[in-house]
Amino acid sequence: MTSRSTPGLSWFNSAGDDAARAALHEMCAATAWGSALLARRPYPDAARLFAVSDEATAALTDDGLDEAMAGHPPIGRPRPGDPTSAREQRGMADADEALKAEMLELNLAYQEKFGHVFLICATGRSAEDMRDAVRSRLENDRQREREIVRQELAKINRIRLGRFVEQEPAGETAGADAPQKGAPTP
Repeated sequence: MTSRSTPGLSWFNSAGDDAARAALHEMCAATAWGSALLARRPYPDAARLFAVSDEATAALTDDGLDEAMAGHPPIGRPRPGDPTSAREQRGMADADEALKAEMLELNLAYQEKFGHVFLICATGRSAEDMRDAVRSRLENDRQREREIVRQELAKINRIRLGRFVEQEPAGETAGADAPQKGAPTP
């Protein structure tokens, strides 16, 4: 990311708190993360925004991580009509039915063990990669898994922020002062 100002970053720096908070919530459901990013506006460039995002993700409490994970659908089951989850989980779309069924079983086992969805930065990963990752991570203890979840969330947030800062704002009129819905996603 360059140090130049981008359309989405310019919008974010000047938007009202409610509109900016709503845009951030589309990227990450953790309230503390969004509040931390809002508190440090304006950003001179995307690199600084990414750094603050990384700091805010690292500072999330267990409740904050839970809140963030609640905003993510299980791997293999993107939210209907949600271009974000469909785009991020593209690697599962062409998986055969046996692999999809296995992934469902693994997701359920993971959720039973850890109490939350299996979170992975799915962008660019194949269905087999995600299956292998959940298999491997089922062997982790709770503390190790929380560390990995935090790392994966930071990657997801960076990808989503990257798309967001590059997009054109929808406009300045009432109801259209936020970037276009669905645009800030990988």
